[in-house]
Amino acid sequence: MRPNEMLLVGVPGPVLDAATAERLRHLQPGGFILFGRNIVSAPQLRQLTDDLRNLSATEPIITIDQEGGRVSRLRLIGHEPPNAQQLRQRGDLSLIAEHGRLTGRLLRLFGFNLDLCPVLDISFDDEADNSLRGRCYGGSVAETIANAETFRAAMAEEGILSCGKHFPGYTFAGLDPHHELPYINRTRADLDACELTVFRAFSDKVDSMMIGHAHYPCFEPVAAVPASLSPAVITHCLIDQLGFRGLVMTDDLDMGAILNTFGWDDTIRRAVRAGNHLIMICHRLEAAEDALRILESIPARELDPGLAAVTAFKQRLASPTPFSEESHRLLDERVWQLRVATLGEDLAQSRSPEDGKRSPVEVY
Repeated sequence: MRPNEMLLVGVPGPVLDAATAERLRHLQPGGFILFGRNIVSAPQLRQLTDDLRNLSATEPIITIDQEGGRVSRLRLIGHEPPNAQQLRQRGDLSLIAEHGRLTGRLLRLFGFNLDLCPVLDISFDDEADNSLRGRCYGGSVAETIANAETFRAAMAEEGILSCGKHFPGYTFAGLDPHHELPYINRTRADLDACELTVFRAFSDKVDSMMIGHAHYPCFEPVAAVPASLSPAVITHCLIDQLGFRGLVMTDDLDMGAILNTFGWDDTIRRAVRAGNHLIMICHRLEAAEDALRILESIPARELDPGLAAVTAFKQRLASPTPFSEESHRLLDERVWQLRVATLGEDLAQSRSPEDGKRSPVEVY
């Protein structure tokens, strides 16, 4: 396998023009991540994922953030599912399970095979002004585990793989990693008692794990190394101590938290050596092409664990289900029914507002 299999890349727009298709065909990344910029209509979205498969030499990972609430890419072409906080406040596990089933069926219909959720962060304060507002399944360890697992298991039954995020716990981040590197001054004892207890519970359940961009002095006391580039966080904690055996991926490396901290060459090398298997680059194809050049210069023995993990992960990818606009309409009507059952008729009419700093389709 070539190192390109370790790349998860974004796609510029809703259709593949000839130039973009040729660049992606040459790059042959291991997978693709889609955003709001890629979604115009139901038929167009399925055509795009079909086109991405057709240009790939091996079955690609095709993923998206479809959590619920404002972080729901498919709300651009349908109803908005309730978010994790709304579901947990309703207190009915059957509704969370229905959310998981509908999410899985919709994603299979549109050609996806991995959903970048559930969020496994604990909401210690539902009113906190951070990127996690509304996205957390619990305000305690036990509640987070029970609710997130109900969603994950239901989605898995529909054939969609899962990704826990944001390891090792992002709730106390006071800055936006899209722009700056947050510092999270939790002690290791604090993390073990709360955040890591949740991630440990999912170490044999989620299929992949996303590593957040934040500095944790309890893991890296000397230098401000982001968790996503830290061997102490990924290899020693997640893999060795928590026993995680799934696919490990970075959050988007094309963020200020990373770009303002290290050079691109150093970033890619650190990402591999820290223990990541999949390197996410969401916005700039030229950055992904440069990342491939850097990966090709890294000794094969350092790439082998990542390539093996991607190969094993891809063996579990489910094929898309047959597409029709009628199938989408029927599933979308069930999303609306779920929304009403969770929020009531009046509140269901109001969709989530956009995040004040960025569009909801740009939240990870």
